[in-house]
Amino acid sequence: MAHAIQWLRSLVFIIVIYAWMAVLGVLFTPYAILSKRGALRACKIYARTTIHLARWMVGIRSEVRGPVPSGEVMVAAKHQSFLDILLIFDAVPHAKFIMKRELLWTPFIGLYAKRLGCVPVDRGRRGAAVAKLVQDVAQEFNDPGQLIIYPQGTRVAPADKKPYKVGTGVLYKELGQTCVPVATNVGLFWPRKGILRKPGLAVVEFLEPIAPGMDRTSFMRQLEQRVETRSIELMREAGFDPDGTY
Repeated sequence: MAHAIQWLRSLVFIIVIYAWMAVLGVLFTPYAILSKRGALRACKIYARTTIHLARWMVGIRSEVRGPVPSGEVMVAAKHQSFLDILLIFDAVPHAKFIMKRELLWTPFIGLYAKRLGCVPVDRGRRGAAVAKLVQDVAQEFNDPGQLIIYPQGTRVAPADKKPYKVGTGVLYKELGQTCVPVATNVGLFWPRKGILRKPGLAVVEFLEPIAPGMDRTSFMRQLEQRVETRSIELMREAGFDPDGTY
């Protein structure tokens, strides 16, 4: 019975947050078109209210740990669900995401992503996509902000393992920026697929920065070790079992 009630609450929550996205999207569209600040304001409101709704409606409390970066840095984050996007976006001053190109055609998301300076990538073109990514990111340097990239290229369930893609290492070398790794356990409560949301403490943690200047192979090895190790620790805090059960 409790499971059915939580499932129903989760369904209502999902309906509410997407309806709220549409409402904000419509209300702020003129402001967003005229001003990038308007787009940022709308997205900040959406992220913060959705985080509060998650706590109130489905029992997902959230916590951001570690020093939040505010300068020109690259943030390389573990990606488990939409919730880690919201928590990172709410925490940093001006997030600019590396995002899959298909999202540009999504209602509201496409418009606001462009205005925020997000960089689309064609994941199917491999080497050509990486070269284009570097070029597009360089063009966004005239706008301040924190570049958010997901090294595994997609949402990864807590029990799954996926390789870290070379694009993050290429950007690290080409941009010469400090990289801030981010670990999380949010997928235990807000999964990448399905309706059910589970109550608990969802954490996003900014880890010790990696200074520029490392060779690409060493950087990628260190990034993966830090993010995966700490993410597993955060998931264990929440009762995650090595077999992937919860």
